[in-house]
Amino acid sequence: MATQKLYAGVKLRETRTRLGLTQKAFAERLGVSLPYLNQMENNHRPVSAQVVLALAGEFGLDVTELSAGDAERLVSDMREALADPIFSDAAPPLADLRLAASNAPALARAFLELHRAYRQTHERLASLDEALGRDGAQTVVSPWEEVRDFFHYCDNYIDAVDRAAERFSCPGGRRLDPIPHAIATLAKRGIEVQFSDISPLRERRDDTILINAHAGRATQAFQLLHQVALSTQNDLLEATLDLARFQSDTARAIAKIGLANYFAGAALLPYASFLEAAQETRHDLERLSDIFSASIEQVAHRLSTLQRPGAKGIPFFFVRVDQAGTITKRHSATRLQFARFGGACPLWNVHQAFETPTKFLRQLAETPDGVRYLCLARDVSKSGGSFTAPVRRYAICLGCEVSHAKGLVYADDMELGNPKAYQPIGISCRICERKDCHQRSVPPLERRLQVDPDHRGLLPYDIA
Repeated sequence: MATQKLYAGVKLRETRTRLGLTQKAFAERLGVSLPYLNQMENNHRPVSAQVVLALAGEFGLDVTELSAGDAERLVSDMREALADPIFSDAAPPLADLRLAASNAPALARAFLELHRAYRQTHERLASLDEALGRDGAQTVVSPWEEVRDFFHYCDNYIDAVDRAAERFSCPGGRRLDPIPHAIATLAKRGIEVQFSDISPLRERRDDTILINAHAGRATQAFQLLHQVALSTQNDLLEATLDLARFQSDTARAIAKIGLANYFAGAALLPYASFLEAAQETRHDLERLSDIFSASIEQVAHRLSTLQRPGAKGIPFFFVRVDQAGTITKRHSATRLQFARFGGACPLWNVHQAFETPTKFLRQLAETPDGVRYLCLARDVSKSGGSFTAPVRRYAICLGCEVSHAKGLVYADDMELGNPKAYQPIGISCRICERKDCHQRSVPPLERRLQVDPDHRGLLPYDIA
């Protein structure tokens, strides 16, 4: 099998700029000629093995970062945007999108921002949004989408916040029980914690925090740690928000809650000890849940964030969907990228999880680009704590490429080497290229359709 060539010009330029080196000085330390470095930085030539070794040995660079850039995410997002009917037949070929994502990622992101602004304007016009009729009304990015994309393009790993959470939960290298540790920390700040029969999970009244006494221990710990983040890490959170440069106060406020939640999850499942336990248990979610007194969803989500440079875990994707199939959480450290709008592929096992409560479903899946994955799905129910309170039901899915599958207990006895064992899945019907899918909801917008009234196959049309 031919080895895939590594083009990482943007990463090379970023590394050189961060080190404050000229091209000449950088080339000398890498042991290559100046023209050769210039060609690599412009993606005219692949990064050689010699340069990879020099980057690791001379600069201590985690070489996995060379291939972990935003290119795959950008390509996936651009393909979905270009499937919009407004572009008609003008969509560029996939090779051009990959070139743009590799050579001009800032331009690619600007295009995505422009399309997102257009899409929101179009939706506002369609719904006769009153704001467009007011003086001074402006088209702004949805705060929720802006925050979602912030975490998406950070690989859902915020290093400074993650390390601060680990220092809090493991002072002196020993992990403390999160609930009493959080209560004691808040008490030092003059904040009292009470467990009460309240309808929300958490409520703050002046210097008193009320926690739902009927919530599970994992939920109580998470809510307390969230408050610890806001009370003890405010300067760090605000500095992180300053760097993000959100376009509105609303987006900044949503992001601050997201960062506090990130701290809570990282403190509940501290990086080093959790990574070690994950490897020892072969990523058994139930055992990890028991070891750390965390929920299955918290464990699965945390596994997808283990992307610390120099100490990375298996690259996972994580997604949560509601009963309507809408994606409510999404993150991927793999080549699999989720649709920005709409639901997930109906052939994916995450939708079947609602039919088999409390059971893990395993699936071997293959995407149209030929990449194969091991997917693990399970339903998640969140009780409201009383008979009259609504029960929230979701399904979660965690997965990785099959090259990492042997590190998971769930891969045992599965036919990883059998091509027929893999279910063909897509990302979104709008951009999926499969012609014979019996679950296709809409035709692909990048292809022409052929309609024959005398012939009916799986679909009422043929995809050219």
